[in-house]
Amino acid sequence: MNPATKDTLAQLDNLLAASNQSWLFGAGISLDAGIPLMGPLTDRVLTLAETEEEPNDIKVLQFVKSQLSDNSHIEHILSQLGDHRAIADRSKDKTVVFDSVTLSVDELDKLHQKILTWIAETIRWGYKPANPSVGQEVIGTHANRIVVIDHHSAFVSALFNRSQAGVAERRRAVRLFTTNYDTLLEDALALGGFSYWDGFSGGAVAYRSHRYGDEEPSLGDRAHIIKLHGSIDWHLGEDDRVWRVRDGDLYPKRASRVLIYPQSTKYLATQRDPFAAQFDLFRRALSAREENVLATCGYSFGDEHINQEIELALQRPENKTTVLAFAPSLNSTLERWRTGPWGKRVYVITGDGLYVGADGPHSSPTAQAKRDWWTFAGVTKMLNSGAGASVL
Repeated sequence: MNPATKDTLAQLDNLLAASNQSWLFGAGISLDAGIPLMGPLTDRVLTLAETEEEPNDIKVLQFVKSQLSDNSHIEHILSQLGDHRAIADRSKDKTVVFDSVTLSVDELDKLHQKILTWIAETIRWGYKPANPSVGQEVIGTHANRIVVIDHHSAFVSALFNRSQAGVAERRRAVRLFTTNYDTLLEDALALGGFSYWDGFSGGAVAYRSHRYGDEEPSLGDRAHIIKLHGSIDWHLGEDDRVWRVRDGDLYPKRASRVLIYPQSTKYLATQRDPFAAQFDLFRRALSAREENVLATCGYSFGDEHINQEIELALQRPENKTTVLAFAPSLNSTLERWRTGPWGKRVYVITGDGLYVGADGPHSSPTAQAKRDWWTFAGVTKMLNSGAGASVL
């Protein structure tokens, strides 16, 4: 290993041990746990709609999907439905036409809730689509759940047991931002005995106590979990309070499920609590005046709202955030960031090697196979053994 590469890997290790540290996770970290990516999740929702007793559901979804680009997924479909609902709400007869199907605003709201329920159940119980490596599809059910927590538990253990060695006393709570709706991060922290704050107060049933503008608590918790798009166990109560509720509980009474906000309406949606508060915490973490690190894993950089928040922070002359992006390969967003004026504060760890600003790749794979250190398991290994061991 040449001295320049060795020095670069040492810098990466030092950044992963930073005392002021945040992570941004996407769907990729939960794939091996038995939770599908957006494409297979969309297919599963369409299948559930087709097997329901209401034939108009699948007709509407297929019509909406046909209007969108080929790479659209269930969030885009929900976004389109939300746009149609807004138009219907302003119309005289309060209806919207989807090809041969006419729905009232109330009927559209019911379909929206059905979709959220299908998404939540698929994520809670697990789903593996058919593919050459696993064979036939595997469908988790209430009686036979296939979601496992091993990968998340291993990551949490590596993050707090190994990488905090020597810095735990001076490290503030690690912020874990996630766009995922599952509860695997929270569950892994609890199973590992690591205290965390998530903006709720209570026990198994809890109410949202953190509001927009509030400071993060400094109670000595090891982690703060900030779910940017909601969660499968968040519900909006009849009193407009947000509740975290156990699966199957009949109380408190709920007005709707709080789960996700579709793509095109996310900016509007994030102006309201609890999402305004979640993005405010993200914005504050990025705008800290002291040295801090934002590491990403399993995040595909497909959410322009999140990307914009990161980019706006990096653009500020006084900003000292360093980005560690674990990704399978460079993409247009990462390419723009690493070659920009702040590029020296952007590390991109890919299957082809490590890029630091415009330099790289360092530690390119010597064999034909690409490196796997950008995966969730690869990041866990790096936290446990160091960046140098990940390239051996």
